[in-house]
Amino acid sequence: MSQSKLLKSMLAGAIIGAALSMLDRKTREHTMNNIKKASETVQYYAAHRDELQQMIEQKVQQVQKLYETTQDNVSFIKDKITEVSEIPVAVQDIVEETKTTFTNPIN
Repeated sequence: MSQSKLLKSMLAGAIIGAALSMLDRKTREHTMNNIKKASETVQYYAAHRDELQQMIEQKVQQVQKLYETTQDNVSFIKDKITEVSEIPVAVQDIVEETKTTFTNPIN
């Protein structure tokens, strides 16, 4: 029940806030310009659906390429992390060999 009141109150607050912000002339003009531009864009793409479809296909291809590039980068980073994690073992082996060499002189 309280969630219902919270949601309703938030919605009412948003509506009141939007209405109050419209009292400012610059805000009102800016909002009307944005609505007009959006309306013109929707009308344009409604009349030129093939262009909209091509644009969407290009965006999908860009996202796929970005995904593939990101996958390659993640794979490269994983490989480098594996290499770096093996370095301490190699260093420890070198230290042990050096220690053995200096503690056991050659006869």
